[in-house]
Amino acid sequence: MLKLEMWQITHLFLLLAPSWASPGSVVSGTTVSSTQSITDGELSLLSAFTVPAAFPTSVFQNYYVTPGPTTDSQPQPVIIDPVSNVTFPFNLTNPDRTPTHGLDPILYPPALANLTYKDANTLVHDAINSIWAILETNTSDNCSKCTASLLVGQTVARFAPAWLPEVMISLCIGTVFQTAAVCEQTYQAATYGAPWTQVLTFANVSGLDGQYICAWLSPTFCPPPTVVPYKVQFPKPRPEKTKTPSRSGKRVKVLHLSDLHLDTRYKTGSEANCTTGMCCRISSAHFSNLNSTQAVINQPAPLFGSYKCDSPYYLALAALQSIQPLTGVSIENPPAFTLYSGDLVAHEIESASGREYVHSTEVSVWQMFKAYIGGPIYAALGNHDSVPTSLESPHSIDRNGPLGQQFSWHYDHISKLWEHYGWIDNPTQTQASLHYGGYSIGHPLGLRIITINTDFWYQANNFAFLHADNPDYSGIFSFLVEELQKAEDEGQRVWIMGHVPTGWQGQNALPGGSDAFYQIIERYSPHVIANVFFDQISIFYSNNGTLQTAYDALVAAWTGPSLTPLTNLNSGYRLYEVDTGTWEIFEAYTYYADVNTFTTLNGTGPVFQLEYSTREAYSPAADWPEGEPLNATFWHRVTEAMEKDKGLVSLFNTYQGKSSIRSPNCTSDACAAAKICYIRSGSTALGRACPQGFGSVQSPYTGVNF
Repeated sequence: MLKLEMWQITHLFLLLAPSWASPGSVVSGTTVSSTQSITDGELSLLSAFTVPAAFPTSVFQNYYVTPGPTTDSQPQPVIIDPVSNVTFPFNLTNPDRTPTHGLDPILYPPALANLTYKDANTLVHDAINSIWAILETNTSDNCSKCTASLLVGQTVARFAPAWLPEVMISLCIGTVFQTAAVCEQTYQAATYGAPWTQVLTFANVSGLDGQYICAWLSPTFCPPPTVVPYKVQFPKPRPEKTKTPSRSGKRVKVLHLSDLHLDTRYKTGSEANCTTGMCCRISSAHFSNLNSTQAVINQPAPLFGSYKCDSPYYLALAALQSIQPLTGVSIENPPAFTLYSGDLVAHEIESASGREYVHSTEVSVWQMFKAYIGGPIYAALGNHDSVPTSLESPHSIDRNGPLGQQFSWHYDHISKLWEHYGWIDNPTQTQASLHYGGYSIGHPLGLRIITINTDFWYQANNFAFLHADNPDYSGIFSFLVEELQKAEDEGQRVWIMGHVPTGWQGQNALPGGSDAFYQIIERYSPHVIANVFFDQISIFYSNNGTLQTAYDALVAAWTGPSLTPLTNLNSGYRLYEVDTGTWEIFEAYTYYADVNTFTTLNGTGPVFQLEYSTREAYSPAADWPEGEPLNATFWHRVTEAMEKDKGLVSLFNTYQGKSSIRSPNCTSDACAAAKICYIRSGSTALGRACPQGFGSVQSPYTGVNF
């Protein structure tokens, strides 16, 4: 039986109060008046809200640098970790100081032999010569050369592991694989050098693991492997007759935030249009000539952010201040719950990141959220939420030894923060610590939310190449199946949340993990799984997506709008209107701020406004009934309408970038066909079969028009 704490009982009564009025109708593509408002109970909800210019200093107790009415400086709050009771030093985020990597542990696998310095040096010298000989031969194809080179590198990794990073740097520079600076940055021991040493030690480099590694290094080395047959094991077969709960007729609000990427080192006035590294940083300034120490700023970084920069404090808090007047949810009037689908930390270079930096960002973000949003916040980890970026090692890499636990510092800390803020209980915190930050929790209204660490199918996670023929080597799918089976047995509805999408254009998830997830979705949808939340929209169909019809559409994955403008995006978030019986989404409202206006703000903060209602934007063309949910069938009908009207695809493309002036147009037949295909692709295999080059609105399209 679900035990309700007092705060949950109070929250439950608030949620079941008389139904709320939704934001005012906005016709697709029209400008919203800043004076337009509607009523939500006793609150007046605006369709646009101008954020005050002044920084809300009460969010943090103390500051190293306090923003004031006469300064454009970004704040530097004193961040105290409530879990470790550590006060993070000013130098950690000082924007006037070029940051360096912290003193994080560097872990290598145990060497198979205790070589002397001379023997290790000889081994490395011979290995480099052998690899050069392999690369220069004309009798082998590139894939064979790559895997043979990996086999030589594996010998160094196993017998002289601490030497391998320098070997990789040497080969990277010698082959002009990257610039010398990038080679040093990427393969030094403190960034990816030591992790690559672990991967090469344990990988089956002459088999599928090696093919994945070589394909990731460059598709000119090996072609990306296709799906290897793998059958997910289920505790019980799918019931012959499934039953979905009845709709309650009561609706609640659910807030969805994602991809804040808080840049605590953002420097107002620095170069916002740099060509390398992090923009809006003191290190991003150009110099007029080699002998000059005077920076030449071509595009000064605005106070509230820019298109090539991550979110400064001013933007993060501007977005949070806009939530109450636009959506009606606040501390006093909380949503049923809030979703955060990953990526708290800035796109920091690895040499300037570190555990301390990640921890301080986590505390900063959750403290800001706690100041403006009531009720529980359920979060999934993103690929930028750890260090080195995108890496997560499976516990089984060394039978739960030091290497299998090397990222536990992250899971332990962030899950204890969630518990500290009252969003999860202690048993759930223990579960999240064990399952790589993923957990399963029941909401007082009956929904079960399951979050998973999707880095274990992310192609940029080098550890995901290990045991590539077993997508569940980490155990994340066993955990997900176990929790879904419990939900099915108990008649619960489930929302699944992660970060890295399994489909779209097929460029993010490894084929095996993507296929395994698709099998799980098909087994438990739609009677258990009501919705999925990733970083891209996708429709999942029965029969592994081989029949893509409205009848076969099972469940949809929603994307969370990013708060960061990086790259070329407007800042935004979303509010869902959800039935408490079926947990189907009946409306989705997306809000945004036009980053292009940030350079001309004068005496005010940015304007956040309602961009669109999903129902109003797409339902007329899809001929979708007013009383039906925005489910997978709805989204398939939308794609059918897109096939008849390219203008609807163009509208979708506009919303993909949150109406950014930087988004490329999607008006060609090729782009329209690609977008429709991406939306219908819930797996890597399906996505790769689509026309490529039209997936991201963050840069010009590279796809071929026809």
